[in-house]
Formats: sequence, C-alpha cells, structure tokens
Amino acid sequence: MNHQYQLSCESTVDLPYSHISGRGIHVLFYTYSIEGREYEDNMGRDEAVMEDFFAQLKSGKMPITSQINAFRYEEYFEKLLQKGDVLHIAFGTGMTPSYHNAVAAAENLKKKYPDRKLIVVDSLCSCTGYGLLVDTAADHWDAGMSMEELEQWLLENRGKVVHQIFCTDLTQFKRSGRVSGPVALVGGLLGICPMMNLNAAGKIYSYGKVRGKKNAIRTCVDEVMKTIQDGVDYKGKIYVCHSNCPDLQAEVVAAVKERFPGREIDLHEGRIGAVISTHCGASTVAIFCFGAERA
Repeated sequence: MNHQYQLSCESTVDLPYSHISGRGIHVLFYTYSIEGREYEDNMGRDEAVMEDFFAQLKSGKMPITSQINAFRYEEYFEKLLQKGDVLHIAFGTGMTPSYHNAVAAAENLKKKYPDRKLIVVDSLCSCTGYGLLVDTAADHWDAGMSMEELEQWLLENRGKVVHQIFCTDLTQFKRSGRVSGPVALVGGLLGICPMMNLNAAGKIYSYGKVRGKKNAIRTCVDEVMKTIQDGVDYKGKIYVCHSNCPDLQAEVVAAVKERFPGREIDLHEGRIGAVISTHCGASTVAIFCFGAERA
C-alpha cells in the first residue's frame, strides 16, 4: 500500500501487535513495573509474559503504570519524521495525561522539521475501543483518505466508540483504591458486578451494579444494543475483549451473536493488555463498537 503519510498509535490499543504492524501502523509502547522490574506492554507478542503478569497479580503484587514523557515522544516522533509526515492517534486523555506530552513533543519537532507535518489526535478512547478507532482509521488510510481528512474523521467519530465494561471480581479495584475493602468484600460475597462505560471526556464511570454474572452479561449487551449504530443492521466491527477470563468472554460473544439472528457480524475476540489490566484486574470483559455520541 502506497500511503502518503504514516499512521501511528500507542500499545494501549490492545490489539495484537502482529495485526497493527501488519497494517503498517507504527506503535509507541507503554511500560509497567512490578517490584522495580520494568516490562514493555506486550500486545500479544509473548503469551508467557501475560501469563506471568496475571500470576503476579494473583499473588498480590501491584503493578505500576506511568505516562509516556515528552522526551520519549520526541525521540519516537523524530525517527518517523525523518521518513515523512505522521498522524499519531494517542491514548485517550480520560485515561492518561500522556497526550499533552505528545503535543509538547510535536511542537518542539515542528521547529526542527518545518517541512514535515505531525498531527496528534486525542482518541478519547481506551483499551480496544481505542484499537477499534485506530483500526477503522487505518481502513480509511488504506482507502486513500488524506491526512487532514482522516484527522477530521477521527475528531467526528472518536466520541461514537461505545465502551461497555463489567467486572466479576473487585479484588484489583480494592487494591488500586477504586473501591473500599468493605465494599469489595460485600460485593464478592453477593456476586456484585459494577457496570461501566466511558463518557464523552473519555473517563470511565460506573453507571450501576448488578448481581450475578448472567445479569451482568445481559445488562452489558442490552446497553450496547441501545446505542449501536443502525441497531441489528450494524455493519461495523465489534470487539469483545477479556482480562484473563476467556470462558466469560465466550459467554459474552454468544450473547452478542444472539442479538443478530440470521446474519454474520464482523466480531473479533481479543485480550485486555497489561497496562489496562493493572487497573481493572482479571475477570473483566468489555464490548466495543460504534454507536451514538457518548454523553
């Protein structure tokens, strides 16, 4: 494919690196650390790394994530600018302030490369919702959309990426301070599952709680179907991703397919990466698609 500019993103798209790199998209990797040892975000490159990550999480170890600083962005962008123009789609500001460092790095480099274009777009998305935005943008990139046209498409559609999430284990929410110990204990005993979404600012919030896995699956899929573009006639991509709970993911996939009787849908199964799983823990499932503008 003869592209007129380069497309770039960050590893928190939570899509396999083989898929992203296979499309010619450049990736800047996040890192996380456990007890002083630093790891690079895996993106499915080594399954053993993710198995070790969840084993350490289960043993009670607490990973630490951090934003990407301006120096790393500048170093990364400069290598790309030496080859041509760049459109970089950044991890959403509702999740991390890294985007602002990317913008600062881009401003510095404009002085050094005045004849190059470097556009940085805040995705306002997280996890494979971010991946869905990038993957769909790559479809337009392949189709010949110009850099400025693609930037405008991103700005118009980033708020339409649906993120429906639920978790059946509050352990990591307790460790990270997102819920108190008593709440986590009662929630575990009663099988309480928080239902979560992303708002227009790209921030995660809980809009309710349900009791039991079956109710959580039904509620999650119900919420998706309320907002998905064109309802049962939806033709876009749907991603169902999990953090170390493939059996639960399989149940959600089956529930989604039941809502589209008699037709094939473009549904993909994936895994939530280590950076996001640091905050949500295991036993989290999420559905991503395009829908109505987020409130």
